Amino acid sequence: VPGQQGRLGSPGEEGMRGEKGEKGFPGLPGPKGQPGRDGPDGPRGNRGVPGSKGDPGFPGLDIPGFPGKFGIPGLPGRQGSEGLPGIKGQPGRPGVPGVYGVKGDRGVAGFPGPQGIKGLMGDQGPPGPPGLPGQPGLPGEPGMIIAGPKGNRGVSGPDGPRGFPGFLGLPGMKGLPGLPGSCLPVPTKRGFIFSRHSQSTTIPSCPSGTAQIYSGYSLLFVQGNEQAHGQDLGTSGSCLQRFTTMPFLFCNPGNVCRYASRNDYSYWLSTAEPMPEDMTPISGKALEPYISRCVVCEGPAMVIAVHSQTTTVPPCPQGWQSLWKGFSFVMYTGAGSEASGQALASPGSCLEKFQAVPFIECHGRGTCNYYSNSYSFWLASLNPRRMFRKPSSKTLKAGELEKIISRCHVCMKNLN
Repeated sequence: VPGQQGRLGSPGEEGMRGEKGEKGFPGLPGPKGQPGRDGPDGPRGNRGVPGSKGDPGFPGLDIPGFPGKFGIPGLPGRQGSEGLPGIKGQPGRPGVPGVYGVKGDRGVAGFPGPQGIKGLMGDQGPPGPPGLPGQPGLPGEPGMIIAGPKGNRGVSGPDGPRGFPGFLGLPGMKGLPGLPGSCLPVPTKRGFIFSRHSQSTTIPSCPSGTAQIYSGYSLLFVQGNEQAHGQDLGTSGSCLQRFTTMPFLFCNPGNVCRYASRNDYSYWLSTAEPMPEDMTPISGKALEPYISRCVVCEGPAMVIAVHSQTTTVPPCPQGWQSLWKGFSFVMYTGAGSEASGQALASPGSCLEKFQAVPFIECHGRGTCNYYSNSYSFWLASLNPRRMFRKPSSKTLKAGELEKIISRCHVCMKNLN
């Protein structure tokens, strides 16, 4: 039975006065003044200074547009007159009152209540588990032999109790040496996983000193419900063993899952295969030449990417082994300007081939294509003497773009 309620404790000491509240928010703007009356026509202004030349835009796709029709020239508009200044608005409303002060300290705890009445005896508990087996008894002493007349053979008595186990024996002799193991072409210490992408339909090979785990297709990033999520091209998650234009489903709280076909996309690392001349979406077996292949490798040590920010390939650090060289890939954007990027320390940020558009966009309706709102971002080459100056703009055509892209080097730490 629960005990009686304890007596009410004495009230705590008065809390400390709270600090002064913060300044209130500014008042709302007053109502808009009435428009001024039209004033007389002012004198004609001087001719403005010509603006500075704008930066060149991104190169567009080589798609010839349809010639437009000649428009009718419009009539010159009449210069408007300057109006009178409007009436000053009324002052805004008073601000919101300040925030309350800090809460006072907690009062002293009340005296403990009297001890409650002892409860009734509880119900009987369940039966306990069976006890442990008892130890065997001591062996009996041998009986006395009394020589008597030979009688008939008696019935054998029951077996005595089992004796205690003997002491542990001495350690055995050392065994014979085992047979020599087989030689392996790769190191036995492993544990570092990375991906390599060919940007072609050929499955790339794992670098020397590493072992292949599996091969697949190069997934760059996915976009669901207008939100993008990228894959690091240096990890195994960027190399899926099977390809489909829509590799994921979306599920709702009603336990229903389906493929999206309108605002969900998948982006795959592409090859150098040119797009169709009629710009029609690509589907079915015709997609195979456009999707890059990849391989997942396991190495014995850490793998990193080193970027030079120049057109010269940087050397690997001392004591590190070279795996491959390439171009410094930074980030990318797709539909709806959604973006994702590559960690520059990851081997996925060093692509072995440079392409202005290195990926292709695919949809749930089973088609893929290149689009004008897809951009790739690359680390630029930099002159050390111009590090703190404004970057100079250049316009380079296809075939010359590699002259402004930073080079990189993927290296693996040498365990020797």
